[in-house]
Amino acid sequence: MAIHTTRTVADFCSSFNCLPKPVVEQAKKIVLDTLGALLAASASNYSGSRIITEFAKAQGGVPEATVIGRDFSTSCVTAALTNGTLAYYCDVEPHHTEAVLHPAAVAVPSALAAGEKESCDGRAFLAAVVLGIDIACRASIALNPITLYERGFHPSSVAGCFGAVAAAGNIMKLDSNQFVNASGLTSTQASGLLAWASDGTENSRPFNPGIAARNGVTAALLSKMGFGGPQGVFDKDMKYNVFRAFSQNGDPSALTDRLGQHFYINELAIKLYSCCSFLHSGLDGLLDIMDKHCLAVEDIVGITLRFPKSGGAMIDNNPLRSHCAQYILPVAAVNKQVVIDDILLDRRTEPTIARLCQQTRLLYDEELDKGYPEQYSSIVEVLLNNGKIHSRRVDWPKGHPNNPLTQEELVTKFLRLVTPVISKERAGEIIAMVNRLEEVENIGELAKLLQVKS
Repeated sequence: MAIHTTRTVADFCSSFNCLPKPVVEQAKKIVLDTLGALLAASASNYSGSRIITEFAKAQGGVPEATVIGRDFSTSCVTAALTNGTLAYYCDVEPHHTEAVLHPAAVAVPSALAAGEKESCDGRAFLAAVVLGIDIACRASIALNPITLYERGFHPSSVAGCFGAVAAAGNIMKLDSNQFVNASGLTSTQASGLLAWASDGTENSRPFNPGIAARNGVTAALLSKMGFGGPQGVFDKDMKYNVFRAFSQNGDPSALTDRLGQHFYINELAIKLYSCCSFLHSGLDGLLDIMDKHCLAVEDIVGITLRFPKSGGAMIDNNPLRSHCAQYILPVAAVNKQVVIDDILLDRRTEPTIARLCQQTRLLYDEELDKGYPEQYSSIVEVLLNNGKIHSRRVDWPKGHPNNPLTQEELVTKFLRLVTPVISKERAGEIIAMVNRLEEVENIGELAKLLQVKS
């Protein structure tokens, strides 16, 4: 039986090594932003990062790859798991809107772990990151992220693992047949539930990209050694394909449409707030209203957020603070920002936040569904104590490609994230190296800058 789509993807992954200059520049921005999120998450006062890095140290193994924010290395598989978990911990790394996916949180750690093991150069590392993000996004769109959500699957984990194997396998120089096997081995490990929504520790949420990175790197290593895997997992004429397993109504053509011509990394949005991306348009609208009308939080009686019905359940009174509109919007009204500590520590004991939490509601708006998931259009309405109501609709939050950050704004965000963990001088060295990554002879040079002595 022919394996057309699987073979096309495998051929592409095995031969991919050339990037147009604009894609190289975009990749460097995405790498810098993801590393900022990783370093911020590595602070030892956060339970999730402390436990996952202690776990990595306890596993030991051949020291092949750096655990970011620590002073030791471990096997590339364990490093991928650990750094992938850290990458999504702060919920402030790049994401893809239509794919409802956090592909950089998987692709960057996977490429870094494999790259250190293989001593690849910076250009090969960048190519692997671009490829990993591309395949992860294509896999999510092919599977249909809305269906994945409806069935309780986390696209960043289920689809992300295919990005991980693409990134790691490309660096390990898998040939096409090995990539076919690796795709199958990845599919049989693919996992990740949205059940983390019930975990108030916020530990299992970032664990999902971690296991995606681990699974993809593991599959690449096994296939490189000659381990066989399921064949044709992206082909609908194969009985046990990934579409049957995860979505029933997927579209394999999304995996190959404009392959090598259209790069999904160019569509990634950069986040300014540590919380679910569904909330960013509403946050921009709320803060714009407060700024333009010179409002203090004491002026606000209530907040209403209108959001597409198809995605609204994920942010409507979710027990997880990072995904709860009724918590995040009041925090932003008080802070004019949302940072990692706001989602790890419950601030509802503060009277002003507690009051607004009770007066914030989310309405499912079927009209806004027309653009979902390509855009997370939101309408925020602010009721004032004088009876006035101010409203804003935001289709593209700041940081989206349709409303991009400047390079200066990106660097400012990076410094804000990392300077609690590393010195400003070290941060400057990382920025400088990322800016010339295509000239770096060994990616281990970057990894050394990401180590922090305990």
